[in-house]
Amino acid sequence: MLQQTVVSQTPKESSPREPTTGILAWNRQAGALALTQWGKTVWRFNYGTNITKPCFHPVALPGGPTLTWDRPADHPWHHALWFSWKYIDRLNYWETEAKSAQAKGLIEWSEPRIETRPDFSARIVMDLAYHPTNGPPVLAEHRVVEISPPDRENTYHLDWAMTFTAVARDVLLDRTPVPGEPGGQPWGGYAGLSVRFAKDTKDARALTPDGQAVFADGRYRGRATAMDYTGLFEGREAGIAILDSPANINSPSPWYAISNSSMHYFSPAVIQQKPYLLKAGQTFTLRYRVVVHPGRWSADQLRDAAGAFASGA
Repeated sequence: MLQQTVVSQTPKESSPREPTTGILAWNRQAGALALTQWGKTVWRFNYGTNITKPCFHPVALPGGPTLTWDRPADHPWHHALWFSWKYIDRLNYWETEAKSAQAKGLIEWSEPRIETRPDFSARIVMDLAYHPTNGPPVLAEHRVVEISPPDRENTYHLDWAMTFTAVARDVLLDRTPVPGEPGGQPWGGYAGLSVRFAKDTKDARALTPDGQAVFADGRYRGRATAMDYTGLFEGREAGIAILDSPANINSPSPWYAISNSSMHYFSPAVIQQKPYLLKAGQTFTLRYRVVVHPGRWSADQLRDAAGAFASGA
């Protein structure tokens, strides 16, 4: 049953967090929560049983355009804005198999606890369990996502905090080896929070606080406190920045980005350079801020945003 709450927004000069135009509304359905403006989706969180991983799609600017792509034909396990490990104890949790449409490693989650607020911010809390097919959980995750309302420039952010616990024994988090390692592949190193951009993305660019990221054969790897990936979407410049917490393991984050004729993608690939062994009963937390914004940021803007996030602002 559709549940919708509509509250008119009238901008005030003294309240810079309010959107500039339009009526925002909550749109709740079974397995999904969306924020809309004039009936058009700003963002939607999908957590129903018809998907293999919770994700955000579409992720858009208020009034458009949409910046993300869910389940593209070339990689149907890509889910717009989502989190996934690649290998846990050498079992693949990332890719789904053609026949079953399931990964060999399964992720299950409880019904999220969702708080929607009158200012159109939201808080999503959920617990996830990672386990082999027909096996008990080996890794538990407690996830909290805090989402801000769009501000006067139509920018908003999603603060992710994910705490992982090795349930009963040591857990090895791994990825496809990178070039230079035994068995290394040009596409190696990905695992973690990821964004797959819209099919029609044009003039894609990636930026770190040190300046423009240079792609080699359509790929970029490097370390930085943040990355902004921008492009032309339906003729408008826009982008998504991800800011790394200095408390994360392997910070400043290793980044993996792709820009070619068929794929636009980026990720703070936290275990890109080496696997991570989590001892039985131990925990660690990853924190990121995902900023959706119009236009193209400068290196100074990105540096300032990363500094503000690192300081707790």
